[in-house]
Amino acid sequence: MIRCVIVEDEIKSRETLKGLLERFCPEVLVSAEADGYISGKKAIEEHKPDMVFLDIEMPDGSGFKLLQSLDSIDFELVFTTAYEQFAIKAIRYSALDYLLKPISPDELIAAVEKVKQQKIKKNNLKNIQVLLSNMKPGALESKKIILNTAEKIHVVEIDNILRCESDNYYTHFYFDGGGHLLISKTLKEVESLLEGNNFIRPHKSHLINIRFIRNFSRDNGGIITLSDETKIPVSRRKREKILEIINNL
Repeated sequence: MIRCVIVEDEIKSRETLKGLLERFCPEVLVSAEADGYISGKKAIEEHKPDMVFLDIEMPDGSGFKLLQSLDSIDFELVFTTAYEQFAIKAIRYSALDYLLKPISPDELIAAVEKVKQQKIKKNNLKNIQVLLSNMKPGALESKKIILNTAEKIHVVEIDNILRCESDNYYTHFYFDGGGHLLISKTLKEVESLLEGNNFIRPHKSHLINIRFIRNFSRDNGGIITLSDETKIPVSRRKREKILEIINNL
C-alpha cells in the first residue's frame, strides 16, 4: 500500500483526485488532505507519506515554498497544477512528475506506476534539489537539468551542453570540455525540453548550442563547425533559418 498526502487548496480538486485514486489506483491510500502551505507541511510531517500530490499555487504559499520548508524529503512527489509555463519547464528539467488539471486517469495511473517502481528515494531528493535550485531568483542564467542514464542520475548545467545527436530512440549528449552521456529520450523530446535555451536543430539528427558555433561554411549545402571542431550538416530546408540565427549572434 502506498500512503499519500494530497495538498490542494480547492476542495473540488481534492475530491476529484481522491475519487480518481479510489477508482483507478486502489493501491494508494490517502492518509491526509491539506488545503495549503501551512496545513500541507503539518500533514507531511505528521503522516510521513510515501507520496505527495502537491499543488503549485496556493493562497498561503507555493508548493515550492513548502518543499523548501521541510527538514527532510523522503517521499515521492507529483505536482498537480494548471498550466504555467515557467513552473512546468522547471519541473521538467528536474525530471519530476506533474499532472495538469483536469487530471487524466491515464496520466495519474502512469504517475503512480512510476512511484511503485522508484526504489532509491535519494534519487528523488536530488531531483527536488535541482528543481528548487532552478526556481531561485537568477537561476535563469545557470539552469540545471537532470539526465538519467542506465547507471546514474546526472545533474548538468544546461549551458555546458555542447550538442545532442540522435540515435534512434536515444540521444547522445556531448559537453563543453569533453564528456558524453547516452539518454533514453528521442531528439524530439530533448529539443522540446531545451527549447528557449539557445539550442537550434540544423539537421534532423543534430541539436546544437549556438554559444559554441565557430563558423558556417556554405560547402555541401551548409556545414556548422563547433568549438570542439565537430562539423554539423545543415539541411537544405533549414539553411535560411539557420543563417538568419547565425547572422544575429
